[in-house]
Amino acid sequence: MNNPLIATVDTGLGFTVMIFVIGIISLILFMMMAKFLGLWFQAFVSGTPISLFNIVGMSLRKIPSRVIVNAYINLFKAGLKIVSVADLETHFLAGGNVSNVIRALIAAEKANIPLTWRQATAIDLAGRDILDAVRTSVNPKVIDCPDKAHGEYITGVAQDGIQLKIRARVTVRTNIQQLVGGATEETIIARVGEGIVNAIGASATHSDVLAAPQRISKLVLERGLDAQTAFEILSIDIADISVGENIGARLRADKAESDKQIAQAKAEERRALAVAMEQENVAKVTDMRAKVVEAEAQIPMAIADSFRKGNIGVLDYYRMKNIQADTDMRKSIGSDPHSS
Repeated sequence: MNNPLIATVDTGLGFTVMIFVIGIISLILFMMMAKFLGLWFQAFVSGTPISLFNIVGMSLRKIPSRVIVNAYINLFKAGLKIVSVADLETHFLAGGNVSNVIRALIAAEKANIPLTWRQATAIDLAGRDILDAVRTSVNPKVIDCPDKAHGEYITGVAQDGIQLKIRARVTVRTNIQQLVGGATEETIIARVGEGIVNAIGASATHSDVLAAPQRISKLVLERGLDAQTAFEILSIDIADISVGENIGARLRADKAESDKQIAQAKAEERRALAVAMEQENVAKVTDMRAKVVEAEAQIPMAIADSFRKGNIGVLDYYRMKNIQADTDMRKSIGSDPHSS
């Protein structure tokens, strides 16, 4: 038999447990929704109403709802109402920096710089710092030419052969319209360096450059070095200029030394040829003397043969010997006594 009192107690206990569980669940749900409710209320009081379901949906899509809500509020307060919450979410999902783009748009609006949402997001997604670009458009920056990674000076040689060392400072501002796809600072530095070298080379003397260094800046600026770059060159100022080596004199000295070595080589060649010819003539003389000795050796044999054949007699032989002795005496008398 069931006891009514026990049944009543069990029913009351079960109801209490159910109320407790519902309270815990409600508390958990409230704590989970408190963050979204706070963002919704912040947007509401800021005059930029965003639906609570949209805020919750951002969290489900792994989008930082606080970043999107704050960005949208900032845009709305700045008067840029052309950007929607969906645009902000899309840019974040594409890997962009939403906060940086929003600050850049607001800065460009205040500075009257034409910059659309599409341009800003494209620049940001291209890896460029859009906020820094806008700041550089408002406040131009100075680029050292050359930079420290490429030495301290740009060196050029005037037409008189004197080397000049120059360090320049280039003032630029960002060209936002060409920021995507435009060349960077390295290109500006390289082009300015090339222009300075050309300007020095076109000068008749180094004194002309020292007397009017601003002519270099003028010549370089006239070349349009900022074409197809992300910057607009405002001015090129010569920060330092000094005289280097006399390259022309060194080149002439090197050429003279080279010419001397060539002349010496040619003279040595002629001397060797003359020595060779002399030795060849000595060999010829020796050969001819050998032939003379050989011919003289044939004379006694010819005389003996003549005796045998009866062509000459004894008197003829002695007469020839007397003539030969007389000839040798005359040679001895006519020769220089100091020549031997």
